[in-house]
Amino acid sequence: QVQLVESGGGLVQAGGSLTLSCAASGRTFSAYSMGWFRQAPGKEREFVARINWISGYTAYADSVKGRFTISRDNAKNTVLLQMNSLKPEDTAVYYCAVRTGATWEFWGQGTQVTVSS
Repeated sequence: QVQLVESGGGLVQAGGSLTLSCAASGRTFSAYSMGWFRQAPGKEREFVARINWISGYTAYADSVKGRFTISRDNAKNTVLLQMNSLKPEDTAVYYCAVRTGATWEFWGQGTQVTVSS
C-alpha cells in the first residue's frame, strides 16, 4: 500500500499561482510514476501531469502545458505541482496518484483549488 496526502490547495485570483504538494508513504519503492489529476464539478476526472519516479521524465495535459510544472523530491517522497497563470477553468479538486504498473493504483484524498475571475 502507498498512502498519499495532498496539500496546498486554496482560493486564488485568476493569473495567480499555487503550489500543490503530495507526500507519499508506505511501499513507495513500488512507484513507477506519480501524477496529478483533477475533477471539476459535473466533469470526469482528467489527467494533468505525471513524472517518472526514476528518470524524471514529465508529461502534461495540453490545457496546462507551459503553465504547470511537476517536480519530485525522491529523498522526501514528495511530488510538487507548481501552477502559474491560473485560470477559472483550472478550478477543480486535484488528486495525487501513484502508478505501480499499468494503472494508477493509489490515490490521495484530493485538495480543492478555486480560481476566481
